[in-house]
Amino acid sequence: MVGAADGKLKMGDVRVLKPLAHLLIGLVLYWVAEEMTVPVIVDITMAALCPGDGSSCPEAIYLTGLHQTVGGIFRAVGFTLMGQLADEYGRKPLLILAASTSIIPYTVLALSSTKVAVYVYLVLRTISFMIGQGTITCLALAYTADLVEPSKRAFAFGCLTGILSASHSLGNVFSRFLPEQWIFQFSVLLLVCSAIYMKICLVETLQKAPSGSCRRLSLSSLVLSLPQQRWASIKENISMVKINDTLRRVTYISFFYELGMIAISDVLLYYLKSVFAFDKNQFSEILMVVGIGSIFSQIVILPVMIHAIGEKGVLCISILASVAYATLYGLAWSWWVPYFASSLGIIYVMVKPATYAIISREVVSADQGKAQGFNATVKSTAVLMAPLFMSPLTSYFLSEEAPFNCEGFSFLVAGFFLVSQYSSVLLCSKKWETTYLNLNHFYRQYPWYLLGCLT
Repeated sequence: MVGAADGKLKMGDVRVLKPLAHLLIGLVLYWVAEEMTVPVIVDITMAALCPGDGSSCPEAIYLTGLHQTVGGIFRAVGFTLMGQLADEYGRKPLLILAASTSIIPYTVLALSSTKVAVYVYLVLRTISFMIGQGTITCLALAYTADLVEPSKRAFAFGCLTGILSASHSLGNVFSRFLPEQWIFQFSVLLLVCSAIYMKICLVETLQKAPSGSCRRLSLSSLVLSLPQQRWASIKENISMVKINDTLRRVTYISFFYELGMIAISDVLLYYLKSVFAFDKNQFSEILMVVGIGSIFSQIVILPVMIHAIGEKGVLCISILASVAYATLYGLAWSWWVPYFASSLGIIYVMVKPATYAIISREVVSADQGKAQGFNATVKSTAVLMAPLFMSPLTSYFLSEEAPFNCEGFSFLVAGFFLVSQYSSVLLCSKKWETTYLNLNHFYRQYPWYLLGCLT
C-alpha cells in the first residue's frame, strides 16, 4: 500500500518542519485567537438575545445556524477561488488575508456585548467566515506541500493538525482562566500579531510565471475575462476529481464527515448549556480534552498507524470513532458522558490529516491548492447544509413539544450521516481492499487498539 510502503519516516525526525517554522508560528497565533473566543461566545450570545432565560435560547441557535448557512453558500465558491488564486498569485498574500478577517468582528465584541453589538458581530463574522475560517488551513496545506516531499507529507500534515489541536487547547486554557471581558481584546491582539508576523517573516513558496499579458489588457477586458477564467478553472478542478477514483471517494467521505461533525459542533455548546447547565468553564474543559488528546494522537500515534496500515486504514478507524462520538452525545444520560464522548476526539481527529495526505499524493505540486481547495469547497457545502436540519431539530427536541423524550435526537441524526461516509469506504474498489488486510494485520498485532476504538 502506498501509505504504508512510503511511510518510513522516523517519529523523531522533525526536520521536515524546519522550513515551516514561520508558517506554524503565524498559524498558532491565529488559531489560539480563534479558539479562545469559542466557549465565551455562547454565554455572550445567550445573555444578549435571551437575557431572561438562562437555560435555552432558540433565537441564538437559529442565528448561529443562519450564520453558518449564509457563510457556507459563499464558501462553496470561495474555497475553490482561494485555492486557485493561491496557485496563481502565491500562498503568502492569501494567508495574510485569511488571518486578518476576524479582527473587525472580534473588535466589535471587545468594545460592547449588547444585543445590537451581537447582531453586528454575527453579520461581520459571517463575512469573515466566508474568507478566513477554514481557508487558512487549506492554504497552509498547499504551502506545506510546496516544501515537503510526498513521502513525508502525511507526517507533516499530522504535525500541522496536531499543532492546530495544541493551539486550540492553549486557546481554551486562556478562555478558562482569563476574565470574560478581556478575552476578545486579547484575541484581537493575537490576530494582529499573526498577520504582521506572516507579512514580515513568511517566505513565498510559489514560483509565479510572468503575467505581462494580463497587464496589457484594458480594465474592462480584465473584468470580463476574470469570471471566464475562474469558471474554466472550476471545471478543470471538477474534471480532475471525476477522472480520479481515489479523489472521488475522498471527496464523498469528506462531505459526509463534515456534514455530521459540523452539525454537531454548531449546536453542541447550546445543547450542553440547555441540558446540563454547562457554562464557559465546562465548555473550555471539554474542548481541552479534545485538544490535548489530539496533540498526542496526531503527532505520535498517527505516524505509527500510517506506517502500519496506511492513510486509508487510519481513515476507516477514525470514521468509526466519529460515529461512536455522535451516538454518545445523542444518548447522553449524565453530565460525565460529554466528557467521555469528547475523549474520542483523540481518534476521529485523524480523519482530516489522513484525507489531506491522500489528496496530496494524488496530484502534482502545482495543483495542490486547487485539489485541497476543491475538497474544502465540498466540505463547505456540507457546512451550508448542516444547520438547515440540525438547528430546527435541536430546538424542537429541547422544547416541550418534542414527540418523545430524547433531547439528543439530532445528534443521532448527525451520526447517521457519519455512518453513510463509512459505507462509502466499505463499498470500495480493489484499490482499497488492501486497507482491510492491513487493518486485520494491525489488530492482530495491537488488539488493545481495537478495544479502544469500540469504546
